[in-house]
Amino acid sequence: MEFSISTDKKRLDLDKIYTFISRETYWGHGRSEKEFQTTVDNSFCFGMYDGQGEQIGFARVVTDYVVFAYLMDVVIFKPYQGQGFGKALMKAIMEHEALEKIKTFALKTKDAKSLYTKFGFKSLCKSEMWMTKDTFEYQ
Repeated sequence: MEFSISTDKKRLDLDKIYTFISRETYWGHGRSEKEFQTTVDNSFCFGMYDGQGEQIGFARVVTDYVVFAYLMDVVIFKPYQGQGFGKALMKAIMEHEALEKIKTFALKTKDAKSLYTKFGFKSLCKSEMWMTKDTFEYQ
């Protein structure tokens, strides 16, 4: 299937993304629409679209564009899952000229480690340097 990836926030189908993240993901339950809009406003966003311009995926990165980036809300909408679109979206993110030289890239996942390890991500469980303060309980 033909697809394109854009960082133009004006193309994002915000209702579709919010509905999917708030209803279909373990990390997005409880996030209000206003909170979701704030996350989009303050992130470098990637939209993935089919040949007709229908949104089929989304991801966002919070970053200073030099030292640190945090990858979040990576989603491929049903029925496009399991067809390699997640890998294609990740490849576009990791190779984007604004992000390709980031020194530390981080993310959190409990079910997609096999995808992210293909792009060089490793578990932090043995890290002596990384710390976190989490105030959100994943369902």
